[in-house]
Amino acid sequence: MAVTPIKKVEEKTIDKAAQVMIRRAEELGIETVHHRYEKMQPQCGFGLLGLCCWFCMMGPCRIDPFKVGPTRGICGVDADTMVARRVLFHIANGCAAHGEHAFHVLETFKETIKHSSEGKQFPYKLVDEKKLRSIAKRLGIPDAETKPILELAAEVAKKIEEDYIRTTEETLNVLKAYSIDKRRRVFEKLGVLPRSIWREVFEAMHRIHIGVDAEYRNILLHGVRTALADCYAMTIATELQDVLFGTPKPIESYANLGVLKYDDVNIVVHGHNPLLSIKIVEVARSEKAQKLAREVGAKGINVCGICCTANEVLMRIGVPLAGNLLHQELALATGAVEAMVVDYQCVMPAVAEVARCFHTKLVTTMPVARIPGGIHIEWRAEKADEVAEEIVRLAIENFPRRIKERVFIPDIKSKVIAGFSVEAILEALGGTLTPLIEAVKRGDIRGIVGIVGCNNPKVPQDKGHVELAKELIANNVLIVGTGCWAIAAAKAGLMTLEAQSLAGDRLRKILEALKIPPCLHMGSCVDNSRILVALNAIADALGVDIPDLPVFGSAPEAMSSKAVAIGTWFVAQGVNVHLGVIPPVLGSEAVTKLLTEDLEKLVGARFIVEPDPKKAAEIILEHIDRKRRALGLST
Repeated sequence: MAVTPIKKVEEKTIDKAAQVMIRRAEELGIETVHHRYEKMQPQCGFGLLGLCCWFCMMGPCRIDPFKVGPTRGICGVDADTMVARRVLFHIANGCAAHGEHAFHVLETFKETIKHSSEGKQFPYKLVDEKKLRSIAKRLGIPDAETKPILELAAEVAKKIEEDYIRTTEETLNVLKAYSIDKRRRVFEKLGVLPRSIWREVFEAMHRIHIGVDAEYRNILLHGVRTALADCYAMTIATELQDVLFGTPKPIESYANLGVLKYDDVNIVVHGHNPLLSIKIVEVARSEKAQKLAREVGAKGINVCGICCTANEVLMRIGVPLAGNLLHQELALATGAVEAMVVDYQCVMPAVAEVARCFHTKLVTTMPVARIPGGIHIEWRAEKADEVAEEIVRLAIENFPRRIKERVFIPDIKSKVIAGFSVEAILEALGGTLTPLIEAVKRGDIRGIVGIVGCNNPKVPQDKGHVELAKELIANNVLIVGTGCWAIAAAKAGLMTLEAQSLAGDRLRKILEALKIPPCLHMGSCVDNSRILVALNAIADALGVDIPDLPVFGSAPEAMSSKAVAIGTWFVAQGVNVHLGVIPPVLGSEAVTKLLTEDLEKLVGARFIVEPDPKKAAEIILEHIDRKRRALGLST
């Protein structure tokens, strides 16, 4: 079909490979997310302000921001409540996504323990026993350092499972294990200690039902509680994935579409959960699979990743990154992909349409995430090896169907050093946080900023991510981060030792001494919990609360409900959060004021919205310097 070309492709993305592939897609008549975004203009002004409601079938209703038309919905809801309900909906949606991800990992963890105890074969193992003992110790399990590992693992599983099924008012075991006393007292005073991960989502969905909660502050406080449930669900996922697959350590690889290969069977794994993707890599790297690939005329098998599944397999086993969210269609448009294997979250249904333009097989693997046009090969923990073998075989058998004349791979990729878990950072520091804290005290590290989050076609892909990071490191700020930001920074070359030259003089000396990049890849988006663990440790070591630290958070291209939940719990933990995309809340002055001002009085932090990355950097640096002065540190 004909596709209307985008006039200025450089306004859509700063990524050179993406620019090339958008034009290539247009030549082939393939519509991408960028073209669909243009078709959708102008977007609904009421929706952009948060002033439309479809939560019951009397609607949809919309409220006139200028108060010329309706000022209430059919049920009588006002603008403040309408906007607040939408915010809570997004938080609950994000918590449900992370909560189920963590639950899938927990169930696999339990099955691993069961089969190991019975001496039976199982696709998964307890790989990192040291990490498991560390988790058990945090959870307060007696004899964590000496108890037999399977017995200890069973007790850890029980403690974590309680956080899903609890019916009492007691708070999460994981929250008690992974939060500092000062923060916990703040949550207790506000009445936002989460009781169970599932319960808070249930209650959130109940509150936004017609005829329930209509007080915007009450709605948003439950949003904070639900966001905290999300925070500790993410912590569960990260910690148990480390036990099952190993705690990440620095590892080198490459990033961008140039990692695809002309002569190999290319398999792209995409989504967020590593339970299957890691198995696919294991099978693809086996001599048996490599031999099968050679038999059909390929040189070998090349597995690469999109989105956070990519981050998971990169930081543990060095699998290259094909790109972040807005690269998923472009990777397929190369015509070089034999199979795209997806699990869930951030997978656009449009990939099925692009796959159909080529020989590519789209393989869905999770019961909650089927896509019309895809081949469904369902993952089950006990069948993980068999499922991975079937998918890899399907990809190999598809290689001869590739039309070589239609293959076009941009020769663009960057080196990346990834895998900076908290444990890896501590190891680089000699086993203690003292060198990091002393560097902050001296001002060699002016502050620490976590940059996270999605791509959003409302803004040029990666521009906010990369420009903000460059501006901050030039001003001696150390950057840590996850998710699509991590991939953006990797593609831009900010995760190499060569990028040390972009840092301010004082920060550069620290980076050179530690042999680390100025931007540290801490993992997938569930691994934001690693950032919190580090902040807790720094605050505890200094004897202060998190809001007192010279730190900041940023999501320059926030897009999904998960980002809303993550941003909210970062603020709840006392970290100011910058957003580069205006959220749909401006229809309520009261809600906007609560999120950008009043929350600071309650939890010590707030949201800041600034689309311009340079202006955002100025705001962040001013905040960091203010916190340094309050701590009696030089600026």
